[in-house]
Amino acid sequence: MRVAERLVCIKRYASPCGELLLGSYGDKLCLCDWTARMRRSQIDQRLLRELDTQMMEGDSETLLAATRQLDEYFCGERRVFDLPMLMIGTAFQRRIWQELVKIPYGAIVSYAELARRIGNPTAVRAVANANGANAISIFVPCHRVIGANGTLTGYAGGLNTKRFLLNMEAENLSLLAN
Repeated sequence: MRVAERLVCIKRYASPCGELLLGSYGDKLCLCDWTARMRRSQIDQRLLRELDTQMMEGDSETLLAATRQLDEYFCGERRVFDLPMLMIGTAFQRRIWQELVKIPYGAIVSYAELARRIGNPTAVRAVANANGANAISIFVPCHRVIGANGTLTGYAGGLNTKRFLLNMEAENLSLLAN
């Protein structure tokens, strides 16, 4: 690996509902996170510690592809992402994030349902914590998880952003059905 490939290459992305920080490591997307999130520095520290690296602003083929796919998503032209991702977290967190990727565009599930899907129905709080530690928002669609009573609950980008994303996906699906 060349020196630049051992760095997390980062760039900002202005979405219609807030600014995201994108990051790639080698040929994988490892970061797509809201710049205004409360735990922003914790996410970065976890990535840098686990990868034993640093961040550098710039561009990469992966970031160019991520930008293109996000543009398509926000225009209603993309429902499935196909970038290779590097999910940095505990085995439990990665298991939750891999389950999140299976939630279809426009669908929602509760934290309790997510806990049942991984075969641990009593782990609702742990599932919620893993969901909150997701560093690859939108590509790993943690916005599609809601409270058991149907309410919108915590989201790194804020509840208005979560509402925006869910409404956008629902609108795009209804346009497709017409």
